[in-house]
Amino acid sequence: MASTSRGDGLSLPRVQCPNHPDTILVEDYRAGDMICPECGLVVGDRVIDVGSEWRTFSNEKALKDPSRVGDAQNPLLNGGDLTTMISKGTGAASFDEFGNSKYQNRRTMSSSDRAMLNAFKEISTMADRINLPRNIIDRTNNLFKQVYEQKSLKGRANDAIASACLYIACRQEGVPRTFKEICAVSRISKKEIGRCFKLILKALETSVDLITTGDFMSRFCSNLGLPKQVQMAATFIARKAVELDLVPGRSPISVAAAAIYMASQASAEKKTQKEIGDIAGVADVTIRQSYRLIYPRAAELFPPDFKFDTPVDKLPQL
Repeated sequence: MASTSRGDGLSLPRVQCPNHPDTILVEDYRAGDMICPECGLVVGDRVIDVGSEWRTFSNEKALKDPSRVGDAQNPLLNGGDLTTMISKGTGAASFDEFGNSKYQNRRTMSSSDRAMLNAFKEISTMADRINLPRNIIDRTNNLFKQVYEQKSLKGRANDAIASACLYIACRQEGVPRTFKEICAVSRISKKEIGRCFKLILKALETSVDLITTGDFMSRFCSNLGLPKQVQMAATFIARKAVELDLVPGRSPISVAAAAIYMASQASAEKKTQKEIGDIAGVADVTIRQSYRLIYPRAAELFPPDFKFDTPVDKLPQL
């Protein structure tokens, strides 16, 4: 006689052998039985096989998928997307005496679900282009669903809302991207993304942490191929410049670019303003303006253990 045990009120029942409760049961897939390997007792019968009911060979993978279970459940769509679509019948039994189809779809995908599904695909495409992880995609999808259901941004394009949600999700997950980076992978202008960004923060009554120079430094230096010593020096320079209030009103991105330029010019791995500007997404003029603000006190900005290839007094004055 099979026995079941229930450890506590929250756990599911566990099938076990009454004579050998600690033994791992063996499943006979052909017969659908759970068998105790110690005594041979059939503990459970008629076990449902959750595997596929066909065999797929390597040369059949490109052909039509015979699966009947449909896509995975999507909790972001109404009803979890657990709908059934009945294909159009072709035989005589599919129609009544008047020629009308006997079996019709009781419910097709609503327009709101279709709009959200298209937005989710666009979000996934944008995230893949800039190599963002799955947790940011999920957060972006949730943000978009909240905004869409509130109908607080009526009249704005869904692509613009999706781009702004992606920007907010990156900020909230601690891996911020610039507006220009989001703009580069979407079809929306930087100005429109910025407008939607402000409207979404107001509609959802949420906030994002302020971006700092350190949020972008490692990524910019890595894309420029700079060594670790230069990256650490640039981070130190940018942080010190902010502490000394040398760059009031300047964006963290332009300050980070100027710090990278100063650190690279003092090392053997020199980079031009244009190379740094292309990676950081800022103009050469912007880098020069921030650099001029920090240059007069350059001697105070470098870390004590930095190995100079070019002395401070030989750095370009611009």
